[in-house]
Amino acid sequence: MNDKKLYGDERREQILDWLKESTEALTGKELSVRTNVSRQVIVQDMSLLKAKGYPIIATSNGYLYMQTHTKEKHQRLIACQHQPTDAMDELYTLVDYGVKVINVIVEHPMYGELTASLHFHTRQQVQQFNEEMKATNATLLSELTNGVHLHTIEADTPKQLEDAISALRKKGYLLED
Repeated sequence: MNDKKLYGDERREQILDWLKESTEALTGKELSVRTNVSRQVIVQDMSLLKAKGYPIIATSNGYLYMQTHTKEKHQRLIACQHQPTDAMDELYTLVDYGVKVINVIVEHPMYGELTASLHFHTRQQVQQFNEEMKATNATLLSELTNGVHLHTIEADTPKQLEDAISALRKKGYLLED
């Protein structure tokens, strides 16, 4: 807990520094404790920082500063369909192969494409997401589309992507022709 309350630009600069230094998402609650302000002030700060063009994204695990990759990453967009009860197994399968799940995308009949940032790369992050879903009685985006959804996935090597996709295929989670 920071005893000193940080104000305005000084607070936002400090938040930027913390986000840039962190390899994991930082929650609004954690940032509010560090800066000795309310969670709502942090939400407003994030909006102001995003409006200034800083590459900050809000995920279910907190805020991330999108670092520019020094190492080339490989990405794929995959189409999946499964029951809600299989969602955690799908995510665990991907992260177990060293794959980062960047987002989930669904096609809504009224709103068009809806995308939620995930940025999961560990079992712990998937478990935390699952616990938060249960605690809030939230539903998966894929429940809007009979289980059909897309994921952008990322890995260090093409083999990691192919191995993870193969594992999803064996489990029947891939939507294919």
